[in-house]
Order: sequence, then structure tokens, then C-alpha cells
Amino acid sequence: MSGTIWSILPPIIAIALVLITRKVLLSLGVGIILGALLTHSFAPVDSFLTVWNSFKVTFWDDGFNAYNVFIILFLLLLGVITAFVSLSGGSRAFAEWAVKRIQTRRGARLLTAVLGIVIFIDDYFNALAVGQIARPITDHHKISRAKLAYFIDSTSAPVCVVSPVSSWGAYLIGLIGTILATQTAITLSPLSAFVLMAPMNFYVIAALAIVFFVAVTDFDLLEMKKHEMRAVATGEVYDPEKDIPGQLKEEFPVHRHGKVRDLILPIVTLVVVTIGMMMWTGSQNALAGNVDVTLWSIFENTDVPKSLLIGGIAGSVMSMLLYAIQIPRHDHAETKFVAKGIWSGVQSMIPAVLILLFAWSLTFIIADLGTGEYLAAFVEKANIPVGLIPVLLFVLAGGMAFATGTSWGSFGILLPIAGTIMINSEPELLLPALAAVLAGSVFGDHCSPISDTTILSSTGAGCNHIDHVATQLPYALISAAIAGAGYLILGLTGSIWLGLVGVIVILVILFFIWGTQGKNNVQAVKEEQNA
Repeated sequence: MSGTIWSILPPIIAIALVLITRKVLLSLGVGIILGALLTHSFAPVDSFLTVWNSFKVTFWDDGFNAYNVFIILFLLLLGVITAFVSLSGGSRAFAEWAVKRIQTRRGARLLTAVLGIVIFIDDYFNALAVGQIARPITDHHKISRAKLAYFIDSTSAPVCVVSPVSSWGAYLIGLIGTILATQTAITLSPLSAFVLMAPMNFYVIAALAIVFFVAVTDFDLLEMKKHEMRAVATGEVYDPEKDIPGQLKEEFPVHRHGKVRDLILPIVTLVVVTIGMMMWTGSQNALAGNVDVTLWSIFENTDVPKSLLIGGIAGSVMSMLLYAIQIPRHDHAETKFVAKGIWSGVQSMIPAVLILLFAWSLTFIIADLGTGEYLAAFVEKANIPVGLIPVLLFVLAGGMAFATGTSWGSFGILLPIAGTIMINSEPELLLPALAAVLAGSVFGDHCSPISDTTILSSTGAGCNHIDHVATQLPYALISAAIAGAGYLILGLTGSIWLGLVGVIVILVILFFIWGTQGKNNVQAVKEEQNA
């Protein structure tokens, strides 16, 4: 049943179960088992072996799978950093320091959105680092973890996908280079083509515009409104009855001896060492491959998981050293808490690691079933008018990324197909078509509960995973509808600028409507409390 319409059944059922039951591991497990059964026509022994192999390859795939293992270890180390920052009182001190300078909910929201854009080197790194920095501030201002997760997720991948100086940019520039090498209609370099595609990524433009509108106005939709109203009314920034990845379960002594440096230094160490290692591994790999060492070749050849792991080790060591300094000075600091801090930090990340493991397993099964190839072939064989191709590629990429849980997998499959279609039919629309694939892939990735970047955004924010998916979905769908309209205008008129103007006009009208709907419910609750 591989490569047939049945291949889309496991991801659809898994995602539907996640949204209906809100039990992530159970839903992913059903998808994994169903996918394995379909792969082997319901032969039990072969299906069991495929399920086993889908988990095994996370750790051993024709050799040690450093990529996945290092990501898991980095997550655990991030939990350790969080625990020791809490132990030393760094989170409390940083929140008190920041509140004196960021005195409003709007300021806290804008800080998070800006940090999401500034830290654009890698989406994993972005999601986890921004969460560590912003969470104490947003918690103090009673901003729900769901909104924090939304800000993190909607500024990480969207910025990385248009930034040439990022792990995403390097990967995409390489893919675009292979496509441009097969044709002569466009004489641009891969880097120039990638930069020119940025204003054609209508989903990124719409998503970021809505993020900043929400940050400035405190406008909320549907489920997000419920989370924000609860946070303001009760002070509960998350539902305590739900599993929260990255949430410490150990109760540590509360004290006021912490310093701002107890949070800042571990995070700065993490950032500096990670970026330094990305530059070093990239240059070493470029030299080993006899490639000229440039900024672009460094990011094309960098080892992100290894860099994250070493950065995580350095950040953990720094957080432990800062706590060790307090032991001889203050009664609250005791040696016994060192082991407790390490275990508590590791334990806090286990839910996120398990979700990630199951998501990777389902991704392996889906790849084995050929789900992405089936969807791509379906569109490639269809007799579609050229003007509709950009918007259809956007929709297809979104569906593929949503079903497979990976935007990078959608890039690898669809970009060459889109390139082939446009080179043979309408070379002038080649770059817009490629941009539509990038935009759709990020959109589908945003909506998918089995996406690793969605999982890590939940983890970075300390938000229940399904709460994050449910609250982000309306914003992502609205952004996608606006982007789809832009690609339809672009395809029918052949004008990139008319498509972009169409997106901007729709956004302006939408913001005007939202802005004139009256007082936000959250603001009403605040005014009622003040009264």
C-alpha cells in the first residue's frame, strides 16, 4: 500500500486523534502501528519489526545517529540549565530586574516577538533559547504560556526560512542551486535567488505581521482568548492539570539571593558557545570537503546538533558553577540539591523527549509509506493551468508538511518538482513557485502536532503541546488564507508585486476590522479587577 492513497491515512488519523483525544503519545502510537500494518499489508511480524526499526533508527541508523541523539541530549541539558537557574534564584532575579524596565504586558509581548526575530540562526535553538529568556517576564505579566509558544513558533521557522545566514538558509540555497543548474532562463546565483524569494514568501509576511499586531494590541482569537482570560483573572499562565514539557516538578527553596547573572550567564554561554561551534564545525567540514570557507559555506556545512550539544554542556556547567558559588555563602544552597537539580531538569524534559521520539518514529513510517511522493505525484500528473500552479504548490506543500510533520522533507521533495514544472511551462514564475513551496511547508509545519519544531516551541514555552497547537491554528490558517490569495493573484496576473500588494491590502483590512471590534475580553477582565 506504499505510494498509494492509503499512505496518507496514518498521519491523518494520528493528527485527528491528537486533536480529538488530546493524548499525544497514544495518537502518535496509533499512527505508527497503522502505518506499519499498511506498509506490510497487515502482516503482524513484519509490521512489528518495522515499528521496532522506526524507533531504533532514532539512535542507530547504519551507525550512530548523532543528529537525533544530540538533539535529545540538548533538550535534557536545557532542563538542567532551567533547574539550576531556578535553584540559584536567577529566574526570580531576572524577572524582577526585567519588570522594572518592561512594565507592561505589551512590552513583554513585543520583547518576545523581537527576540524571536533576532535569534534566527536555527529554529530549534530559537525555540528553546527565546523561551528561556522570555518566560520569566511573560509569567510575571500574566501572559499565558500558549501565547508565548505562539510567539516563539511563529517567529522561529518563518524567520529562518528567509534568512540566508541560518541552518535553513544554507540547506535551501543548496537545493535551489541544483534546480537553477538545470536551466538557463534565470542567470542568478543560488544566494541571489534565495534573497529575491524572501518578499515572495507571503505566508511569512502574513504570519509575522499578525504576530506583531497581536503583540501590540493584545487581540486574541478563540482558544487563545480563553487562555489569556484565565491568566489575567487567576494568574495561572497554564493549566496545572495538564502535562507541561519543561516544567520542573521538584520544589526548591525560595530565596532572594539570586542575581540576574545567574540566568544571563548560562544563557549567554549557551548562545555564544553554540554559535561559535556552528562556525567552527562549518569551517572544518567545508575544509574537509575542499570548499572555500565563506559565511555561506560555513552554514551549509555546519553541524547543528553537535553545536547545540556542546553549547548545552557549556551552559549547564556555567549554571552549576553559579549555584556552587552560593553553597558556602547561603544556607538555602546545599550540596544535596545538586543531584536533585540534575534529576529534576532531566525529568522535566522527558515528556518532550517522548513526544519527539514518537513523532520521529511516525515520520520514518510515513517516509517508508511514500506519503510525500504520492501527494507530489498526484499534482504533477494533473493537468493544471499554469496560473494556478503557485497557489496549488502552496496548498500541497502545506498538506504535505502537515501530514508528515516536517517542512524540510517537503522542501526536499517538492522544490525539485516545482522547479521542473515551472522551467518547462513558465520560467518567469520559477522563483515565485519555489517561494510558494517554502511558504506552504512552513504553514503545514506550524499546524502539525507531529512537527518537531511545534513540539520544541511547546517545550521552550513550557506550554501543554496540544494547547499550543489548538491556540496557534487559527492564526496560522488566517495567515495561510492571506498567502493563498496572494499566490492566486500572482499566478493569474504574472506580477509578483501585485501579489504582494494584495497580501498587504488584506492585512490592512483585517487589522482594521480586528481593531474596531471593541474592547478585548482580556482588557475587560483587567479593568474589572482594577475597579
